[in-house]
Amino acid sequence: MKDFAASSDPAVQRQLDRLAALSLPQGRLGLEVVRDLLGRLGDPQLNLPPVFHVAGTNGKGSTCAYLAAMLEAEGLVVHSATKPHLVRYNERIRIAGRLIDDALLASLLAEVLDAGEDLTPSFFEVTTVATFLAFARHPADACVIEVGLGGRLDATNVLEHPAATAIASLGVDHEAFLLVPEDGAPSEPLVRIAFEKAGIARTGAPMVTQAYAEGMELEIQRLCAAAGAPLHMRDADWWAEVGDDAIEYRDRHGALTLPLPALPGRHQGDNAALAVAVLRHQDRVSVGPAAMAAGIRAARWPARLQLLGDGPLTAQAPGRAIWLDGGHNADAGAAIARHFAGQQVHLVIAMLANRDPQAIIAPLAASIATLSAVPIEGSAAHEASAFGPDARAHGTVAAALAALPPDGLPVLIAGSLYLAGKVLAANGEAPD
Repeated sequence: MKDFAASSDPAVQRQLDRLAALSLPQGRLGLEVVRDLLGRLGDPQLNLPPVFHVAGTNGKGSTCAYLAAMLEAEGLVVHSATKPHLVRYNERIRIAGRLIDDALLASLLAEVLDAGEDLTPSFFEVTTVATFLAFARHPADACVIEVGLGGRLDATNVLEHPAATAIASLGVDHEAFLLVPEDGAPSEPLVRIAFEKAGIARTGAPMVTQAYAEGMELEIQRLCAAAGAPLHMRDADWWAEVGDDAIEYRDRHGALTLPLPALPGRHQGDNAALAVAVLRHQDRVSVGPAAMAAGIRAARWPARLQLLGDGPLTAQAPGRAIWLDGGHNADAGAAIARHFAGQQVHLVIAMLANRDPQAIIAPLAASIATLSAVPIEGSAAHEASAFGPDARAHGTVAAALAALPPDGLPVLIAGSLYLAGKVLAANGEAPD
C-alpha cells in the first residue's frame, strides 16, 4: 500500500507525483540509503535541536502530541514530525507548531528527490530527509519525531544523540514487515515487536516506556543495556494512576496530580503520563509541572476518538454524536470498546484488505447496534461480507449515515486512517 498524497498547490503536486512513483525495492531493508541521502545533503540530522523520538504500536502519535503541547506550554519553539497524514501531506511536518507551507514543502521535496535520484529511495526515506532538512534550517528549542514503522529499521532511526526516546503501548501490527523471520531476532511475535521498537535506543539517551508483559520487558532491558541507554519503565521507575478526575503520577523526583486530557479515552491518560515521564527523565530541556498540566489539557490529535463537528457529512445524520477513530488493530479495538462500553452505537466501518476485521468488530460486539460497511476510495478494502452476516454495504459514508434508523444513537466511523482522512476532508475538518 503506497501512501498517496494530493495537493491543491501545483508545485507541491509535481513533487508528490514524483514521490508516488517511489517504492521500496523488493528485499531492501536497512538505513544505508537514507544515510547516503542525508550525507549528500550535509547530514541535517546532526544539526537538530534536542529530539524526542517516540515509537510504539498504538499511542505514539498521541504521546508526540502531548510532548509538543507541553513543550509549547513552557514557551518553547517546537518542530514535530508525525505520520501518516490524514488529508494533506503537509501534516507530516510542523515547523514551530504550524504545518509546513506549500512553497517550502515543494522546494524541500524537490531538493531531496533530485539529490537521491540514483539511490531509488522510498517515499518514507524522502519524507524523513526532507523533514530533517526543514528542522535543521529553522531554529527551535526541541523536536518531537514519531517513528513510522517499527523502529530499528525505520528511516527516522538515524538520530545519534536524542534527548530521550520513548515506547508507547505495544501490540502486533504490520506483521508483513515486523515479523519476517530474521537471524538474531526473537521468534515470539510480541517479543519481536519489542525488539523492533527498542531499536531506537541510543547510548546515553534515556529511554522511557510503558509497562509490558515480562518477555517484552526483558527484551527492551537487554537492548537498552547493550546500547548503553538508561531505561525508565512504568511500574519500575515511574508510576501513574489514571482516575476519574485526575492522573496521579510519581517518580524519583516526586509526585504530581495532573488533569485528565481533553482527548477522550482512558488510554489517553496513559499516553499523557508517558509524555510526562519522558520529560522528567531527561535533562536537555526544562519543562515544569504547570506546563505539563497545560499541555495535557491543550493537546489535540485528530481521528483518535474525535467527536466530529457540524459539517456536510455529519448533516447526513443530524442530532447524533458522530465519532471518528482511525484505529485498525486489536489494541486500538480494545481501547475503542472501553470508550463505548455499556452503550449502543451504530458502526460505520472500512478496513484495508490486509487488516483483520475482527480486530475492531470483536471488542465492540456488545455495543454494535447496526454495522454498515463502506469502501475506501483509492484503496483495496474488505467487502461487507468480511464483517459478518449483519453488515450492510453502502457506497459511501454519507449514504451509510443517511440510512441509519431514527433512534438518535451515536455513530462510530472506524477501521482505517485512510478512511478517517476521507471523512475529515468531506466534513471540512482537515487538520491545521
